[in-house]
Amino acid sequence: MTPIGELIKIEFLKQERSIVWFARKLACDRTNIYRIFEKHSIDTDQLMRISIILNHNFFDDLSREAEEKISVKKMQQ
Repeated sequence: MTPIGELIKIEFLKQERSIVWFARKLACDRTNIYRIFEKHSIDTDQLMRISIILNHNFFDDLSREAEEKISVKKMQQ
């Protein structure tokens, strides 16, 4: 499973935003943004805020990955 921080970083880079912009939108320090990019899991409230800020539904990404893993598991049974 792709770590959520990596998914956020990919979308962030795709949008060509600055770290300062993202930190300001999240009301946090720039160093916290780099920490988010390293996370394997994240609080759902924070993920909701990030989804809204970046206008990207990360819950859909996670759900899609879960569906793929479930399908593979069912095929193995």
